[in-house]
Amino acid sequence: MDCTFCGKSIPLGTGKMYVKVDGRVFYFCSNKCEKNMIKLNRIPRNTRWTAEHARQKAGIKAAKNTSKPEAKGKTKPKKEE
Repeated sequence: MDCTFCGKSIPLGTGKMYVKVDGRVFYFCSNKCEKNMIKLNRIPRNTRWTAEHARQKAGIKAAKNTSKPEAKGKTKPKKEE
């Protein structure tokens, strides 16, 4: 089972389960994660120490690196004789 906020795995017998009135279930590995999500209403992808933020940042870097380098000048077609 993984923490709903930070994405870290939670060992059996530890952590906290939070159930909202609408039936959604959140699992937290620490009070830090619970406070950030429930009380402070922070978004995991915007919080630097979470796994989701790291995945998003890695995805952005990968997207930047996949673009093709542009040609510096025009290429001339070779003439066949």
